[in-house]
Amino acid sequence: MKSLHILGSKEMGGAERWLLRFVAAMQRHGEDIEVLVRRGSELDQHHLQDVPKITAGMRTVWDPFSKYELSRLIAASAAPIVQTYMGRATRLTHLKRGRGQVHLSRLGGYYKLDPFRHAHAWIGNTKGLCDWMIQGGLPAKDVHHITNFADPARPCNADTQAELREALQVQPEDWLMVTAGRLIDVKGHATLIEAMRQLPAELGGRRLRLILLGDGPLREALETQVRQAGLGSRVHFAGWQQDPAQWFHLSDMVVFPSQDRETLGNVILEAWAYGKPLACTAFRGAREIAHPGEDALVSACDEATPLAENMRRLIEDASLQNMLVRNGLKRIELDFSEQVIIDQYRALYAQLLDNR
Repeated sequence: MKSLHILGSKEMGGAERWLLRFVAAMQRHGEDIEVLVRRGSELDQHHLQDVPKITAGMRTVWDPFSKYELSRLIAASAAPIVQTYMGRATRLTHLKRGRGQVHLSRLGGYYKLDPFRHAHAWIGNTKGLCDWMIQGGLPAKDVHHITNFADPARPCNADTQAELREALQVQPEDWLMVTAGRLIDVKGHATLIEAMRQLPAELGGRRLRLILLGDGPLREALETQVRQAGLGSRVHFAGWQQDPAQWFHLSDMVVFPSQDRETLGNVILEAWAYGKPLACTAFRGAREIAHPGEDALVSACDEATPLAENMRRLIEDASLQNMLVRNGLKRIELDFSEQVIIDQYRALYAQLLDNR
């Protein structure tokens, strides 16, 4: 069955990256998909070369021409499933019930619900988010939980890793930690930098190094924090990485220090998929998907000292590292593989079409 996926943002972020991953996976599994994005956006210009794509202005949610243009394109697509992402695309999409097309809105965060209420059904990527939508007045029978999948670990050749090590002046014996996410408050980078300050420069003869993958409005403030903490040689800002595979391969450990309002936390899944031990905080997504002490070491949000203690514990305990990696890979296979999640979407689409 054909599905049309609509996202109206201008720049790249978590929702945009998920869309790219999701539609690529749908294609790999033989699904008929089409993507409708904002004309001139980063998605339009740089990231959808191999995907059937159409574009629309989607200038503002109040612009009548944007609404009219989008309605014509949706009708021309004739996709029975129209799946929208984020507020702009959802507010501009209005489909009458019983006319053959089902409007499915996917929420990946705790947004205001009013702009989403006119959809016919909703997906939340955590159970907590689904419960919140139902408590906010959306009908329980139309709210569906489908989590994110983890991309299969992408290969990275030895030459690429050697070039990265040289650029970072990282020695093979160094202990390299990676975190990924936009440089915004919710990702908890300031707590992680403070945790790094509390750790020694070396443990067991291994220099400790931290790589931050991502960019955002807090970069300057975080760079200032790093300088003031005397961590200039130990913390590296790598910027936004469309394909972070090489960094995960290079790392010895993944750290994810988000604040409580982080909804899911795809970095948890990426750590497990790449076979890396994980230290994270107990934000709402981690409380739902991580098993503390089994597949991750988990500490309180916004508290640097317990995070630093867990980081030290992982660095010093090889058997603990191995156990977390083994259990994380098992979680991916059973609960978060691409096949498992795509099958859930297929089943939901069929159910919605049967009930339209």
